[in-house]
Amino acid sequence: MPFEPPEEFNIADWFLDDRLREGRGDRVALRTNERNWTYAEVAALAARYGGVLADAGVEPEQRVILALDDGPVFVGALFGVLKIGAVVVMVNPRLPDDATAYFVRYTRAKAAIVEPDAAGAFRRAAEGAPCFRRLLVSGEPELAAALAAAPDRRDSFATHRDDSAIWLFSGGTTGRPKAVLQTHASYANTTECYGKGVLGISEDDVTMSVPKLYFGYATGSNLLFPFSVGASSVLFPEHPTAEVVFDRIDRHRPTILVTVPKMVHMMVDDPRAAERDLSSLRLATTAGEALPVELHRRWDAAFGVDLLDGLGTAEMWHIFLSNRPGDVRPGTLGRAVPGFDVEVRDDEGNPLPDGEVGWLWVKGGSRAIGYWHRMRRTVEAFRGEWYVSGDMVSRDADDVFTYAGRSDDMLKVSGKWLAPGEVESCLLEHPAVAEVAVVGVAGETGLTLPRACVVTRDGTGVSRDTLADELRAWVRERLEPYKYPREVVFLDALPRTHLGKVDRAALRR
Repeated sequence: MPFEPPEEFNIADWFLDDRLREGRGDRVALRTNERNWTYAEVAALAARYGGVLADAGVEPEQRVILALDDGPVFVGALFGVLKIGAVVVMVNPRLPDDATAYFVRYTRAKAAIVEPDAAGAFRRAAEGAPCFRRLLVSGEPELAAALAAAPDRRDSFATHRDDSAIWLFSGGTTGRPKAVLQTHASYANTTECYGKGVLGISEDDVTMSVPKLYFGYATGSNLLFPFSVGASSVLFPEHPTAEVVFDRIDRHRPTILVTVPKMVHMMVDDPRAAERDLSSLRLATTAGEALPVELHRRWDAAFGVDLLDGLGTAEMWHIFLSNRPGDVRPGTLGRAVPGFDVEVRDDEGNPLPDGEVGWLWVKGGSRAIGYWHRMRRTVEAFRGEWYVSGDMVSRDADDVFTYAGRSDDMLKVSGKWLAPGEVESCLLEHPAVAEVAVVGVAGETGLTLPRACVVTRDGTGVSRDTLADELRAWVRERLEPYKYPREVVFLDALPRTHLGKVDRAALRR
């Protein structure tokens, strides 16, 4: 059953202050290379940030942008915003000027707390944003002095469980990202259903994430889930390379690794993969993009740690389809998380039989309020209790779901549906292919044809023309003939969106 909190409900209390009331204030909440932070220390930092923001004129329901690297400041600022009843808007601190200006204007943020190297972009963005009032720069003397003078205790504002808590962002591959208004209740519900119900997170766990905290997947798995039970989270500000991830695993010995297919690929490709010690891990999770079966197979061979692939959306906050510890079927998304109902339906909204590909419909206690300033899209996507995703899936007789692709990415080739992920998984089995994305492009006749965008491994030893012919033949021999890529394009790297997903719109262009 979905978790239903009381009407007066603030997740700053539920995830943080309740740990102090339980007598867990001395437990380690955050682990960094510099030092550990206890729950009591994080709560004091959150209270100080809440006081500084209130003194700056930020009121309940107003938006505050966080453009911060992973670390105690991010966590203290996030809970500080929530404590005063304001709304957190998390963005990548490395955005270009035009994207920064978009988020400032679009969200009508009252204030922002940012890294020093993002301050210039935010100052320029503020000039054209009439709602914006205060820029707080992490580490600058003015903010440090204000924090030192602020009280280290603060009661949380009495928010309603249906108030907006943290805005997430959806889309961005074909246009500007749209804000998803998620409530205090949603964050608690998925924590109960997935964090505790599927991952079985306990106070003895140590989580570590490859995606950064501004990505909702990491906000849950590497902050809110561990904080809900008095566990601890490993945070590091550096860009996550495989070497950085292996180093932090060695140093902090996490029990849960939160990762994405791109990092899975980097880790299994590491020349010393067989020597790496991942014995502290009891499981790892992957989401954000489909995980090819070949990558899953290589992970199992290299590390022998359960890797739980799953699917979630900002609109339903976090994972609602997942494989289970001890019950992993590579190439699938697993079963519905308890507390969520998931169905496969046709274009008219009618349920489809097992084995057929259709639209993913999901309902549960984490459904968003809607999209900010996107009423038409809200009406299309949110239908009563249900959210209609743009994802295409199928379900088998065991209620296990398999991902077919985004509806925008599915290709109709020779009158038949083609799931790009199937061709991508096939091509990844070729020894020369390091990364690949398959998209549809119009051929000379105007019909859609598959294009494979390939990043090769070093030292392939053949010309690109020869390799392109070889890859086409590779697919023809292993899949139905119509699925082979008519065009093969070689790239140095795949383009990615602000959330690190492959930018398929750019590849189609």
